[in-house]
Amino acid sequence: MRTTQSPRWAFGLGLAATLVALASPAAAQDANLARNLAATCANCHGTTGNALGDMKPLAGMSSDKLLAMVADFKSGAQPATIMHQIAKGYTDEQMKLIAGFFAAQQPRK
Repeated sequence: MRTTQSPRWAFGLGLAATLVALASPAAAQDANLARNLAATCANCHGTTGNALGDMKPLAGMSSDKLLAMVADFKSGAQPATIMHQIAKGYTDEQMKLIAGFFAAQQPRK
């Protein structure tokens, strides 16, 4: 049985399939977004937050503590050579992702 609705139905199905296909790469990227944002910290704090030398290790530190530290850098309450500039470059949502990433890392023993 043929109806006048079938071209619309086929178009809708095709549109839905296209949207799903386009959304998949974005979803895959989001899965790594926290890690990718945290990678900018690697030069000083190590790729997993296990800094070497005099740098403060971030691995395993609570998200709340990390966010409070960054807020202090942003506001100028905590003096820094570069962190005050770096901290201002992230949105609050991005900082939550970064803090969550480092909180989930295992500290070096």
